[in-house]
Order: sequence, then structure tokens, then C-alpha cells
Amino acid sequence: MRVKTKRGWSVAALVAVVIGVGAWAATIGQEKKAEDPAVTRTRKQVQVLDDIYKSAIVLITENYVQENSDLAAGAAFQKLFDVMRKKGYHDVRLLDATGEPYEKKNLPRDDYEKAAIAALKAGKPAPEQIVEKDGKRFLRTATPIPVVMKKCIMCHPAYEKAPAGQAIGALSYTIAIE
Repeated sequence: MRVKTKRGWSVAALVAVVIGVGAWAATIGQEKKAEDPAVTRTRKQVQVLDDIYKSAIVLITENYVQENSDLAAGAAFQKLFDVMRKKGYHDVRLLDATGEPYEKKNLPRDDYEKAAIAALKAGKPAPEQIVEKDGKRFLRTATPIPVVMKKCIMCHPAYEKAPAGQAIGALSYTIAIE
């Protein structure tokens, strides 16, 4: 016995559509679950590094930067980033998003960094990129740096004009996927 709905669809047809949509949705869920676990671990590693670096910069600025002549936390971390790179752990760069960099070396260098800055300035997450070098895969990603305290303006007067929460810079990471 076929039971028809008001629009002429049979209950069997509706059940078939629902089952088909359910199977399609399950396939999408499987695609998400099938993501490379090494990439997921690397993203978490970036989160940890990002939290450590940004928390330490804020703590150093709050507690040790009192005058313009004091070593800026950003300058200290540039040196730390160089050590991490030289030891082969990962590459992290401080990027300017204002167009008025503290140092020219902080300008985005390549298409990826330019796209990351554009996305972050628009309030979107930076795109990720997986690249291969010498047979090894690397994750490239970037995280925003907003002005989080008035002391930042001591070294960066241009930041005074930045709207609250807007990215004035970024940390750009290139980290091995293991």
C-alpha cells in the first residue's frame, strides 16, 4: 500500500530521500574524521606555542618595560624566534599589518604572508597552507596580534589609532608536520 502526502510524494520516496541525505551527511562527517592526525597535532602545537609566546610578551611588557630605552619584548622575542629557527624547531616570524613596520624585516615576504595579513585584518582566520620542502611537510599558519595594552604605544605610536581587537600584526608559523 502506498501512502501519498499532500504534494504527491509517497512516504517511501520521502524515506528514501531522508536516508540518502543521512548517508551523504555521514560521508561528510567521515571526511572530517579522516583528516590527517599529524596535521591536527601540528595545529595544536601551534596553539601552544602561540599562547606561550603571546603570554610571555605581555608579561615581559607589563613587568619589565618601563621606559622607551628598555628592551622591547618584541625585540627580545625576535631573538628567541631566531634561536628556535637555528635549532630547527620551527620558524616563526613577527609580521606587521599596519603598513608602518617597526622594522622593514617585519613586512610580509611572500604571497602566503600577504594573504594571511589580509585575512586577519578583515577579522577572518588566516588561511593554512601545507608545503613540502626536502621531502618533509610543513604547516604554514598565522595568528593575529591586536594591541592588548597601552604600553605597546611606547614603542609603536601608530598603534594608538588601531581599533580595539584589530590585528596590527601577526605571528607567522612554519612548523614541521610529524
